[in-house]
Amino acid sequence: MEITIALAGNPNAGKTSIFNGLTGSHQHVGNWPGVTVERKEGEFIHGNIKIKVVDLPGTYSLTPYTIDERIARDFIVKEKPELVVVIADASNLERNLYLLIEIMQLTKKTLLVLNMVDIAEKKGIKINHQSLSKILGIPVVKTIANKGVGIKELKDKIVEAIKNPQENVGEGSFLFNERIELAVSEIRDRVSKLRLIFPPRFIALKLLEKDDEIRELVFSKADNGLRTVVDAWIARLEKELGDDMASILAAEKYAFIHGLYNEVVELKSSVERQIDITDRVDRVLTNRYLGIPLFLFIMWIIFQLVFKVGNPLADIIDKLMGSLAALISEVLSKWGASSYAISFITDGIIGGVGSVLAFIPRIMLLFLAIAILEDSGYMARAAFGMDKLMHSLGLHGKSAIPMIVSFGCNIPGILATRTLKSEKDRILTI
Repeated sequence: MEITIALAGNPNAGKTSIFNGLTGSHQHVGNWPGVTVERKEGEFIHGNIKIKVVDLPGTYSLTPYTIDERIARDFIVKEKPELVVVIADASNLERNLYLLIEIMQLTKKTLLVLNMVDIAEKKGIKINHQSLSKILGIPVVKTIANKGVGIKELKDKIVEAIKNPQENVGEGSFLFNERIELAVSEIRDRVSKLRLIFPPRFIALKLLEKDDEIRELVFSKADNGLRTVVDAWIARLEKELGDDMASILAAEKYAFIHGLYNEVVELKSSVERQIDITDRVDRVLTNRYLGIPLFLFIMWIIFQLVFKVGNPLADIIDKLMGSLAALISEVLSKWGASSYAISFITDGIIGGVGSVLAFIPRIMLLFLAIAILEDSGYMARAAFGMDKLMHSLGLHGKSAIPMIVSFGCNIPGILATRTLKSEKDRILTI
């Protein structure tokens, strides 16, 4: 007997360690069809069952903004693995649960792994995994994958989950407010008649979120009546709830996750204080009215850093290259070189290289600033705040920084697009 399971999870959740722990040396690496994204597969035998393990790219959601997200979603839907094992960083559980909720809307065959529980405990975070399993209706396993702890139990749970599927609440494990559920129910009933590869409830939610790919897939096969119903519900709910649907649905999911986290996690008082401070900062940085002004102020600071500090450094490089060009010109003249040769070397080679080198201080300062914003966690909050505006242009929220930097100079702005994960977003932003 041979079955296939998939490993999913956020980047840096320890998915590779879990994959190595399950498969050992029985693995090989290739590419996903049509792209250069690495595809890792392995296998292990447990009892009399041969289990093929497919390591999906690390993602934060299943909305296909990036190639990685598209690959993960398409594999779960089209290949239909017998089980999706979601690996979560136990020390950062609240953030990791968002992907789990999205996967549970796609498939009921789900198992949750709480990895790095030792790090969580050192931080004063204690997770009641039995309660978490009961609430979600799926098996939950604790592991410390880099030390091999919990791998045997995980293998046992995988086989048990496949042999005796737990009737998890799947779609019902998370419900939106009454008005949204009314919209989802009506759209789901209409969509279910189309017999698409995605679950009807998942399609209904993605239609409300204005997922372009799902809308194109559904509306190409449905009559205009469905589009009218969907657009009417979107307009009604956005007016009633005072925000765009993507933000409304995301906020509802995070509210559920926050409540679930508080129910199953016990924190030391020092950790609670730290989280409380983080929540307060989040409320300010993602505030509907303060978020964008704060973002623009921080961008102004980056402008000052890049150009006020970078320009004098660039001038120094220009002067050094100018002095070098003058020295080379003088030496070549003494050697009797022609004016064409002197011009080619001093103006063409030295001048050209100097022009490129002059941008290095600005580019270094820009990427230093972006790295600081990324490491501090502000970049994700800024992207969230700018996402609505950027989506009206067909872009991701992170596109805002390269676009604003480009007002001062196109080159640093174009280079800053390298921080965007999606090739499509990079090209559109440029």
